[in-house]
Amino acid sequence: MEKMDGYSLNIVKENIGKLKEIFPEVFCEDKVDFERLQEVLGEYIEDKEERYRFEWHGKSKAIRIAQTPSRGTLRPCKEESKNWDTTENLYIEGDNLEVLKLLQKSYQNKIKMIYIDPPYNTGNDFVYKDDYKDNLKNYLKITGQVDEEGNKTSTNSEKSGRYHTDWLNMMYPRLRLARNLLKEDGVIFISIDNKEVDNLRKMCHEIFGEGNYVGEIIWETATDNNATQIAMVHEYILCYAKNSDYQNNWIVESEKAEVINNKYLELKHIYADTEEIQRDLRKWINSNKKNNKLDLSGVEHYNYVDEKGVFYPGNPSNTSPGDYYYDIIHPITKKVCSKPENGYRWPENTFWDAERKGDVLWGEDESTIPKIKKRINTATELLKSYYYEDNRISTKYLSEIMGEKVFDNPKSVNLLKKLIRFISFDDDDIILDFFSGSASTADAIIRLNLESNKYRKFILIQLPEDLDESSKYASKKAKTTIKKSIEFLDKINKSHYLSEIGKERIRRAGDKIIEENKDKEGIEDLDIGFKVFKLDSSNIKPWNPSYEDIANRLDEMVDNFVPGRTEEDVVYEIMLKYGIDLTYPIEIREISGKKVFSIGFGALIICLDNEITLEVVNGIVDLKNELNPETTRIVFKDNGFKTDSVKTNAIEILKRNNINENEIMSI
Repeated sequence: MEKMDGYSLNIVKENIGKLKEIFPEVFCEDKVDFERLQEVLGEYIEDKEERYRFEWHGKSKAIRIAQTPSRGTLRPCKEESKNWDTTENLYIEGDNLEVLKLLQKSYQNKIKMIYIDPPYNTGNDFVYKDDYKDNLKNYLKITGQVDEEGNKTSTNSEKSGRYHTDWLNMMYPRLRLARNLLKEDGVIFISIDNKEVDNLRKMCHEIFGEGNYVGEIIWETATDNNATQIAMVHEYILCYAKNSDYQNNWIVESEKAEVINNKYLELKHIYADTEEIQRDLRKWINSNKKNNKLDLSGVEHYNYVDEKGVFYPGNPSNTSPGDYYYDIIHPITKKVCSKPENGYRWPENTFWDAERKGDVLWGEDESTIPKIKKRINTATELLKSYYYEDNRISTKYLSEIMGEKVFDNPKSVNLLKKLIRFISFDDDDIILDFFSGSASTADAIIRLNLESNKYRKFILIQLPEDLDESSKYASKKAKTTIKKSIEFLDKINKSHYLSEIGKERIRRAGDKIIEENKDKEGIEDLDIGFKVFKLDSSNIKPWNPSYEDIANRLDEMVDNFVPGRTEEDVVYEIMLKYGIDLTYPIEIREISGKKVFSIGFGALIICLDNEITLEVVNGIVDLKNELNPETTRIVFKDNGFKTDSVKTNAIEILKRNNINENEIMSI
């Protein structure tokens, strides 16, 4: 029976295993023979001493940090969650570097889209020091879970001489780990400003591959009235695919066209005559265009109305001389209609198919070229490289949800919805945001699920930043915002952590959405909940005694779980180690007086009780046969068996019942 340790997935070990599958001949006694590897790679070896690379001080350490397994775990926190038993959304508090390591097995190749808005390099405090030797211990110090001697942040002042270096060292390991989580057709969007956009692009070219660069979006956000030379009124959103070969054309139904169609339906209830509907629809479109009330650019030409609905007459002319020269007889005059100079842009059968459907706009006589009607429900939209939305709109929206202003410049829910619409089409899609801040991503997903009748899921990760501590080092403007946040948290009796604002925002946004749509069919199925997990040290005691205290450590290891941890804490750690989704259903059964956890309908069965007998083991076999999963893994407490003989016989019983020995673990 193999024993489970407290470490996350060892990425280096896994990568070596993949290399061994591809090039088994370059291994000798489980070590890589690099000379042999060079021979195998042949002409692909880079033989030039000088070559283009993006380097900075600390890059090698950043790579090692990404590859170092974590001894952490994620502990469930039901009391801070919403709809724990039914939700499939996750909100995780902790250092995102450690959390990303812990998610490697459960969510590798499972994330459809990542959106992050990382700290911009403003020359102020934004990043704490990652520790190659033990980043988890460093995090626990920072958040006050071990002692109060550690500092929460390191200063990234321009005067420190490490202005760009510190930011790159913070981002690099996180992006490397994030890439592993993306599905083959997955995509990442990263918001950034002008200070680090060039470095971010170079770094992402290296991590994701230059060939997987999709493009960038310029987001014009507001007016800069304090510019010294050039007013900076925009941010950037860089986009990379995990594998560009898996990307289809990004085309979706036009939301703007839907707005026009909704206005048409409204007018249809007022007027019976299509000409009156068309007249008022055109007035409404022109009014919005003139007053900038609604952005209808690209679809304002859908301003014709007939009995079938809204349309615009498509251009009949071919872009260059082509093959489509044919006669069309006018239905009234019975004469040949005028032709476009370059011929028609569609074959003759396409035209007559449209005519049979009532989709041709004829002129009064043959002097007008007939046109095929383009219906508004066929209007599509592309994700363009320019987007405008004043970020004060998002600040106002968040203030309405929270009841007061608690956060400056939250990310736009409208923009996030737009990005997700172009990437995510399936119910099982998972969207990840590991710099979640005020939780705009969760808000956007819930709203988009309502609008599109989908069941996308989110994983949000946020450092529980101590706002009292942050205020000590913040700029004057930031201190004002932090003060408002603290005052808000006091009103709702919450601790002064940034993550508390994120959780409260999701609760209130979900409730608001339900209230606004309480009469909508199926609203009860909308998932507005989230499971809260918190980063902590492993539930399993590490075995690292000195010679002097080995006797005491042997006594302690009679129970190798950390004091104060619950069985559920341990169950979720086992799920992470086995790579099981944290939202999988957990059923608790009692077998011969012992508590048994069944996860994923028998995919994983755990018993952490003491004094386990063969009667319990046989009951677990019966449970496995009842649930009949494709494969089953069994985990026991290492010292939980009544005797060593029971432990030995238990393994044999499980093996006889088609459970492989390597699927039987102790902890």
